[in-house]
Amino acid sequence: MTAIDRLSLTDFRNYRDALVEPGRGFVLLTGPNGAGKTNVLEAVSLLTPGRGLRQVPMSDIARSGGPGTFAVAGRLHDGTELGTGTSAQAPDRRQVRINGAQASINSLSERLSVLWLTPAMDRLFTDSAGSRRRFLDRLTLALEPGHATQAARYEAAMRARNKLLAEERWDSNWLDALEGQMEAHGLAVSQARLRTVDALTGAAAAIEGDDFPRSRLALENPSPTDLQARLKANRKADAVARRATQGPSTEDLKVVHADKGSPASQGSTGEQKALLLGLILAHAELVADKRGAPPVLLLDEVAAHLDPARRAALFARLEGRGQVWMTATEAALFEPIGAVASRFHVEAGTIFPA
Repeated sequence: MTAIDRLSLTDFRNYRDALVEPGRGFVLLTGPNGAGKTNVLEAVSLLTPGRGLRQVPMSDIARSGGPGTFAVAGRLHDGTELGTGTSAQAPDRRQVRINGAQASINSLSERLSVLWLTPAMDRLFTDSAGSRRRFLDRLTLALEPGHATQAARYEAAMRARNKLLAEERWDSNWLDALEGQMEAHGLAVSQARLRTVDALTGAAAAIEGDDFPRSRLALENPSPTDLQARLKANRKADAVARRATQGPSTEDLKVVHADKGSPASQGSTGEQKALLLGLILAHAELVADKRGAPPVLLLDEVAAHLDPARRAALFARLEGRGQVWMTATEAALFEPIGAVASRFHVEAGTIFPA
């Protein structure tokens, strides 16, 4: 079972230092707005690749008035120690340690799988294609840890190509080499996304009698198999656009309400939230089946936006399905969960057992 047994924060957001030792089921954080509940979830999210659930520069995370650096450390149920943070020499660059030894950021995905849902994601279906790609990549990474490495290598080759295309004279041989790398890594990224889309559509369709609507997914504009040739033919257009106009960076995730047959973007606000939550829950089960352990779930202020019946359905669906961190301003929202939970009260950057 994947779970965090110990989480410590140092100079992180509004925390000078904090320690949380949760159980392996529900982890409930309650307290007033601005107390730092979401900050705790963000700290957990940074124990995986990427920039966390807020997607901000690392320098923005360090505590105001502190030394300008931060540290997050987590101990997993199997004894693995994960650590991440910044240094005074590189406040914008995240460093990672696994069991005390330096490691790559992408290697975190092999140790811990974390999924999250925040209020900012309520706009996912009407947001930019880039937001949906990042969401899909997070889902894919939980199923295929190697996805992060392929995506990073594609991005590196694409940035180098963009830089070359901005020069007056192009080195065709170097462009050929970079475009070959973009095809190799780009097709791996695209195919992994397609596998996730297919698997998740199947997992959602298999769920019956659930209070959360089922979704049907598709990857729009998937990368062509002759990507290198397309990139070479599009060099002039890409130089003007200052980006690659073919490949993974142009793909989009399409989500349809399976029972209604209508795009998720056309649903009501409540319906879109229920669709998104249903996707996260179906994906969590998919991860549990594939990796042999459920992912850690981070659900920020989710319960407050559900009616009592759907809230009860959510708690019933999550019980016994791994570690689930949830936040709310009112502890009463979590009363149906009962005693099978670790409860904490958050107040002004301090965490107390509740």
